[in-house]
Amino acid sequence: MNCQWPIAELLPHAGDMILLDEVLRYGDEDVHTRLEVRSGGLFSQADGSLPAWVGIELMAQSVAAYAGCQARQAGEPVRLGFLLGSRNYQCNVDRFPAGSDLRITAQRSLQDDNGMGVFECQLDGPGIQAVARLNVFCPPQIASYLKEQPQDSAL
Repeated sequence: MNCQWPIAELLPHAGDMILLDEVLRYGDEDVHTRLEVRSGGLFSQADGSLPAWVGIELMAQSVAAYAGCQARQAGEPVRLGFLLGSRNYQCNVDRFPAGSDLRITAQRSLQDDNGMGVFECQLDGPGIQAVARLNVFCPPQIASYLKEQPQDSAL
């Protein structure tokens, strides 16, 4: 499906932390996003490039955009989620040059009722390829999850 919402309405991020430009399309099990690497961004290097390790965040934001699309489609608010980790991030370059058009795909391979999920992700650009499996968590009751527990003063 084509995405009818701006990226800022799909991610629980704000300002410069939103790295993606748009959702190209999404489905029941996947999302396709893109961004053009520009100088002056939050993680930009002096030459305007992005270090390749930012690919993990681009993949994670793509997963968040997937969740945002699903929530918006159901008439629900966008919820906060967490990147728990990544398995075997592989990238064939050490940086993404300024001006590169990057395309990210996140394919859901597992999701349970407790909010745990696994996504197979791929990032492609001119001469660029990165892959990773992301483990994510979106707690069903985020407010109670984030509530600070009282410290036990008797240690």
